[in-house]
Amino acid sequence: MTEREPLEPDPSPQGEHPAPTVLGRRAFLGVAAAAATLAACSGPGAGTDSAAGPSSGSTSPAGGGGTAGTSGTSGTQPGSTASGSATTTGSATASGRPGRPSLLDTAGPDIVHGPRSREEVALTFHGQGPASLTERVLAHCRDAGAAITVFAVGTWIADDPSLGRAIVHGGHDLGNHTWSHQQMPSLDAATARREVARGAAALKKAVGTTGWWFRPSGTPRSTATIRAAALASGYRRCISYDVDPEDYRDPGAALVRSRTRKQVRPGSIVSLHLGHPGTVEALPGILSDLSSSGLRPVTLSTLLRD
Repeated sequence: MTEREPLEPDPSPQGEHPAPTVLGRRAFLGVAAAAATLAACSGPGAGTDSAAGPSSGSTSPAGGGGTAGTSGTSGTQPGSTASGSATTTGSATASGRPGRPSLLDTAGPDIVHGPRSREEVALTFHGQGPASLTERVLAHCRDAGAAITVFAVGTWIADDPSLGRAIVHGGHDLGNHTWSHQQMPSLDAATARREVARGAAALKKAVGTTGWWFRPSGTPRSTATIRAAALASGYRRCISYDVDPEDYRDPGAALVRSRTRKQVRPGSIVSLHLGHPGTVEALPGILSDLSSSGLRPVTLSTLLRD
């Protein structure tokens, strides 16, 4: 989200969530209260499908991933340079991974899901917690040939940059989930900007790019203040989700798996959390269920490609 047309105002004095946007094949446009302070940023997920036209804008920082099992040759994410600028837009990179989706050059509402016309889903993980659990998640994905997207908390990635490099080199996407995982709807504009900017800087230091994707902490949907903060760091779109098994509440692996299975459909963006043993335990079953349903787990870069 850099310079572009004025942000739409919040639809209520409390900054209620703006209407989500459906993502089509060529121009993918994109509720509950904030989650419990202890764990998480999730809330009840899916919004009502609606459509809106794209707005134009300039290029934003890059960083996406591609398919699992391919690794980069450096700390930079596929489709980006060490400075964070895109090498391609809307097409495949030289490595065969998707280029930066053109919707990232547009302003608009939160991206809630991808195209319903392809048998793909994006498993997205809010990134913090013990390294051992992250390593287990990456191992499960490697075994299943699955690609995921991790939204890293800045303090987490700063404490162990090798986790960011392992995520990127495993063929996954790495995005920004703020610096310190605060409840963003309660922050003033200056603090919100710092949270996004420091998270972006932590990603840049760890893997050489600020990434393509931003998801706010403490809320399932952005507000105008959050979107302005994201834009100031180059993120034109905030990423939400339409599937939320509420794994951050630690309901047990069986419930995390069954809730995901019941909610997921083509194009879904699933909200999951690293650092929760029940989520790690549920992941092989979730991947098996997706395979049985003919759904392929891919990165956001793949799901939202042009």
